[in-house]
Amino acid sequence: MSVTKVFLTGGSGYVGRPTVAALLRRGIAVTALARSAESARTLSDLGAEPVRGALTDTAVLREAASRADAVIHLGSDVRPGGDQVDREAAEALLDGVGAGPYVHTGGAWVYGDTDGVADEEKTQRPPAITAWRKANEDLVLARAATGGHPVLVMPGVVYGHGAGLIDMFYTAPARERGAAPVIGDGRNHWGVVHVDDIAELYALALGAPAGAVYIGVSDEAPTQAQVAAAAAEAAGHPGRIECLTLEAGLERMGPIAEAFALDQRLTGARARRETGWQPQHVDDALPEIAHPTQG
Repeated sequence: MSVTKVFLTGGSGYVGRPTVAALLRRGIAVTALARSAESARTLSDLGAEPVRGALTDTAVLREAASRADAVIHLGSDVRPGGDQVDREAAEALLDGVGAGPYVHTGGAWVYGDTDGVADEEKTQRPPAITAWRKANEDLVLARAATGGHPVLVMPGVVYGHGAGLIDMFYTAPARERGAAPVIGDGRNHWGVVHVDDIAELYALALGAPAGAVYIGVSDEAPTQAQVAAAAAEAAGHPGRIECLTLEAGLERMGPIAEAFALDQRLTGARARRETGWQPQHVDDALPEIAHPTQG
């Protein structure tokens, strides 16, 4: 089907803003959920039409989705009970969009330590922080058997423009403490993707077949220690890193520390092959983290 109008959740967020831009470049009109007046202004400035409401407003989600050709669900609720919020929001959006494409956000951490290069068929061994995802994703993908058109995009660690998790948990602490943290010895690898590249994959996923699942990484796999060193440089403390045990990391960062300690080599080959996705930011994660460009 031809997609001319997309409803988006999370449109004013870190990944949402470039996704709105990617859709508009394709001539697709965008409506997007806005939880606050500030979010509504951000969306309007981007060229999207804001729809006031929250992820818990399932009636609003269902109605907005019913007025669009397709839906991209980027929004999340990180508070306790966020898994149920995500599930109920997904069900409302799927009900609203009907047979139209529905692109759901997962995350590549669910594969745990990959023991080599892994693709979408790898058995999942998620850390505690993402263990809830599979049940929700199974529910979403099951809609393909009953006339729905779900697609799952699973980003790696998203970087770019001096924001995101790397800035929050590595660069900002380096500014405060004079050194960037490293969980363990830092030799574990990360699957990463530039925020502008993952936005392009979300837009391309609208044309994917029902039930498709895509890992969104650039095939670049820097080590955690390399990422931390780049973050320390960005913070003005080149070469300064602080090694933490996993226990100390959990105390300082919370449960996300377990995810940062994963050793993951992932491939986005399926996404490139099936959607024509061509990441533009290849082998640039470390320079971009150390010297971020403005988005």
